[in-house]
Amino acid sequence: MPRFSLTDLEAARPEDPARMAATTEEDIRRHKAKDGVDDLGGLDSGEFNVRGAYPDVRELRRRLALTQEEFARDFGLSVWTVRDWEQHRAEPEGPARVLLKVIEQDPDAVRRAVLNAA
Repeated sequence: MPRFSLTDLEAARPEDPARMAATTEEDIRRHKAKDGVDDLGGLDSGEFNVRGAYPDVRELRRRLALTQEEFARDFGLSVWTVRDWEQHRAEPEGPARVLLKVIEQDPDAVRRAVLNAA
């Protein structure tokens, strides 16, 4: 599934919003035909999701110099979940995204919170 974050969306804003707003469906069809572009590359529009950005788990874990097991233990996660995120078999959702952002900013605060919760 193609990934498109809110950060990507911000970067994709048109340089000329008025011109973009004035573009008709006919203009789009004409440009696509001229460029030889297929609608969504053969994918169904239901296959696209816009997701908020979250840190790359593998990069974050490596930056902290932790194994998958250590990362999972330190931050109260399942090692299987960490592996699924790193191998893109699953995506962090809701609170997990927030947790990863906090780990990215202040891993020691998360470690203290996990220790105090035990």
